[in-house]
Amino acid sequence: MGMVHRRELAELCRRFRSPQRTVTVDPVELAAQGVTVLVLDFDGVLAPHGAEVPLPEVEAWLRRCAMLFREGRLFILSNRPDPTRADYFRRRFPGIGFVSGVRKKPFPDGLQRIMALSGAAPGQVVILDDRLLTGVLGGVLAGVGVIYITAPYVSLGQRPLAEGFFMLLRSVERALVALVSRLP
Repeated sequence: MGMVHRRELAELCRRFRSPQRTVTVDPVELAAQGVTVLVLDFDGVLAPHGAEVPLPEVEAWLRRCAMLFREGRLFILSNRPDPTRADYFRRRFPGIGFVSGVRKKPFPDGLQRIMALSGAAPGQVVILDDRLLTGVLGGVLAGVGVIYITAPYVSLGQRPLAEGFFMLLRSVERALVALVSRLP
């Protein structure tokens, strides 16, 4: 699946070389570029891995997004669709859709469901994700825009093993993409 798209993934690595944090993404700019649907991963993008709710600074950013991307236009697509998280979004951000019951990323099923629900074309959808070989690859496979979060939220103090594992995994993904993008 990923070998076919290795050059696209390598180009995304080059494009997002400098640290990219979720809150530095300007929702007004996205809307001005024709984005009508915004899709967000949770772990690393809205909070450290395993957290149940977004970080406070991300909550403020989410409120700005929710004002621009109304109900049916802003979604959470996580490979860990925790019921506690879904309840949180139902209570605090009722307009944000929480997609579950689909194959995990990189399979494009979740993004395809979001496009079907919203009626948006792939060129109108952007996903923010911190993992090259899950959400970023899923976005490439679905043909949607991708923002690669290269400075994800981590909490080494609270979950040192899990965060260390994902930090290593992200580094291995980048190295692997760099290596296979050079193949003929």
